[in-house]
Amino acid sequence: MTVKPDLPTEAEVTLAKESSRLLSLYLSSQEEAQSIRVIDQAGEHEAVQVPTAAYRLLIDILAQMAQGNAVSLIPVHAELTTQEAADMLNVSRPYLVKLLDGGDIPFHKVGTHRRVCYQDLAQYKNRIDTERLKALEELSAQAQELNMGY
Repeated sequence: MTVKPDLPTEAEVTLAKESSRLLSLYLSSQEEAQSIRVIDQAGEHEAVQVPTAAYRLLIDILAQMAQGNAVSLIPVHAELTTQEAADMLNVSRPYLVKLLDGGDIPFHKVGTHRRVCYQDLAQYKNRIDTERLKALEELSAQAQELNMGY
């Protein structure tokens, strides 16, 4: 899980733009599954049923690549090392350890190593993002009241 995805090349960005656009044209949110026809190098083809959620995820991945972003997938039940969790929050590992030891984010130990469940990390991130947004809205409202020109 410590593999850092590479940024897409210009050719991949161009291909991802077109692919995401075309695939989104055929997305049917009323259906439980989507059908994709796969053609191999020899011209053989076969229809493949894909869950609609996975089809949407594929379109999202391509849209991110089209913007030049690297993409990685993490299963919701994944257990992260402290460095992986710190990287996801964009904080230092020592700061993350303080959050863990302070009870802000649940963790468990595997031997002497702390492990953080991805779901717990995502809940923490959502909580702090919500708190930050609320504080920003309050500051914005105060600036409006004080006629600060914001």
